[in-house]
Amino acid sequence: MAQQNAPACYRAAMRRRVVPVVASAIGFGVLAFAQSASTLHLNPVIDLLLSHKPVFGLTAPVSPRNGPARTATDLAKETVARDRSDFLFSGGMVGDFDRNLSTFAGFVAALHDAGTRADASPRPLRPIIVRTPRIGLDRAKAIDHISRQLNLGVSGIMIAGATSAEEVRLGLAAMRFKSQGGMRPDAIGTAPKYWGVTDAEYRRKADVWPLNRAGELISWVSIDNKDALAHLRDIAAVKGIGVLSPGAELRGVFTTIEHGDRVFDLDAWASAVNAVLAACQEFHVPCGYQATAADIAARMQQGFGVFLMNWSDLGFQAVGIGRRLAGR
Repeated sequence: MAQQNAPACYRAAMRRRVVPVVASAIGFGVLAFAQSASTLHLNPVIDLLLSHKPVFGLTAPVSPRNGPARTATDLAKETVARDRSDFLFSGGMVGDFDRNLSTFAGFVAALHDAGTRADASPRPLRPIIVRTPRIGLDRAKAIDHISRQLNLGVSGIMIAGATSAEEVRLGLAAMRFKSQGGMRPDAIGTAPKYWGVTDAEYRRKADVWPLNRAGELISWVSIDNKDALAHLRDIAAVKGIGVLSPGAELRGVFTTIEHGDRVFDLDAWASAVNAVLAACQEFHVPCGYQATAADIAARMQQGFGVFLMNWSDLGFQAVGIGRRLAGR
């Protein structure tokens, strides 16, 4: 069994609290919206979710920390050559948003130029999901940051650090054009070019799925703090969430310094992760997890269905393991 291959500390934590799951559902449950799985979206991640198939992503190598400096073109060529994932992810716009957005824009442009489609379909070269800096309840910040990210051609926004359902709703509204009931300005930047569609087609398709079944944008909500955990069911119940996940920052919530030593409460963290999975299943939302080669098999068996790995040999290995187990 896959779970038997998981680390002993993980198996022990799971024995103390395990959320029952039907493995064949791969964590998606019975989706509350009916749509033919044969429908071809521009965003292939949506078709995978509709088909109840696991989805695998990699963190884009936009700003490598080690090794010699490489240009955006170098990084884009590497991405095209090595990427077997279903989407790319970037969390690199936290901090100096304007500067980091400019760097990321250069990578997206280079990725467009370096990529080639395997067929004549108008799908994006690579679906990209980005983390937006925490918006809180700041309407102006939500509109500015999210619209500028979407204008690069990304296919999804991770709303991280939210503490309430209201904050998530604000993020969703900022992703939707005013003509679709949201707050996004009419400007669309270079997004149509990256998607390979006309301006008119982009405006018609760039809406949040599953609020709009024909939409191409995914909203990903990351549970990162105790306030979010306290309001977990309210957050999970928000209509329009495409993926819900325990965030990488959640580990820090259960880490303390005692007598100069860093102490991690494994049981509390495992309980929080399972609570997020339970909320996903209750509200029929695909559940995400930042996995490694060591635990992706166990997490797939447990019921998670959308996975994010680091851009590294171990990350590539995790994608390979996941695709093999998923029959893909």
